[in-house]
Amino acid sequence: MSDSGQSKSDVAVWKAIVAKYQQPSLPRALWQIVNTLVPYGLLWYLMYLSLAVSWWLVVPLAILAGAFVVRIFIIFHDCGHGSYFKSRRANDIVGFIAGVLTLTPYYHWRWEHNIHHASSGHLDKRGTGDVWTLTVQEYLEASRWKRFAYRLARNPFILFLIAPLYLFVIGQRFPSPKANPRERRSVYWMNLAILGMAVGLSFLFGLRTYLLIQLIIMAVAGGAGVWLFYVQHQFEDVYWERGENWDYTKAALEGSSFYRLPKILQWFSGNIGFHHIHHLSARIPNYNLERCHKADPLFQNVKPITLFGSFKSFTFRLWDEQHRKLVGYRHLRKLRREQKS
Repeated sequence: MSDSGQSKSDVAVWKAIVAKYQQPSLPRALWQIVNTLVPYGLLWYLMYLSLAVSWWLVVPLAILAGAFVVRIFIIFHDCGHGSYFKSRRANDIVGFIAGVLTLTPYYHWRWEHNIHHASSGHLDKRGTGDVWTLTVQEYLEASRWKRFAYRLARNPFILFLIAPLYLFVIGQRFPSPKANPRERRSVYWMNLAILGMAVGLSFLFGLRTYLLIQLIIMAVAGGAGVWLFYVQHQFEDVYWERGENWDYTKAALEGSSFYRLPKILQWFSGNIGFHHIHHLSARIPNYNLERCHKADPLFQNVKPITLFGSFKSFTFRLWDEQHRKLVGYRHLRKLRREQKS
């Protein structure tokens, strides 16, 4: 990564560039809704028909439906940023509907996610809408119980399977104690809407069958979604800074990855791999992210993370403030040897 984007003149440059792509397109938005929700609804119908044949047909259809839920979540995400449509009312209506399908309360999630955007890469403001990350020093000074809890939380099986299921199915049914009344009410209204959807689909499929299908879908969508979010902010040379040294532009271009995925995965993930662009301006709808990325060499200076290269992120566990990079637990043994010598 170069140091592009750090001077005031560079900031003015990228602001002028991204402004061109912040304008929502109604045709693009509507077409994305059609090519996402129609196939998703069709998959549910095919699962219904497949029940009379074999569960072996239902399971792969549910897995594919989970991939579409990831794409639905990106629409939900853009509505939360007010970037999907020009109309605020349209964003809120479509955002709520997408929230029902992704089991996510619209206003409550929007509130937490905005905190994430305002504090991403800020070591002194961790804890809301991010992956639990300790520094090396914090880990070494932690109690044995806290170390155990941290290792458990960062275990891939927990992080990408158990935690997403808990978050989407259970965790988001309860508002944060810090939430304002509107955000709290959004959780309760969403719970009622989800209950209505569950009752209707249980009537068609049967309760046990519906719950199993929904569980498979959310396991796929939740695991993929958390993995995408993890790779976007958990890579070796990611940006973290404290206090007044924190810089918005650097946090976007160096603290958010450019995850270059195969085209089919880029489609299902709604271009969210261009996360450095998204963090520069959350007002850019997902269907404009790639075009913005290609608009100027400033953005292309961001070193991409490939699909296979991203698997290295499994090994990153702690932020080393001294060396300014994410490290694994093996790094702790190296530190202990250095301290003894």
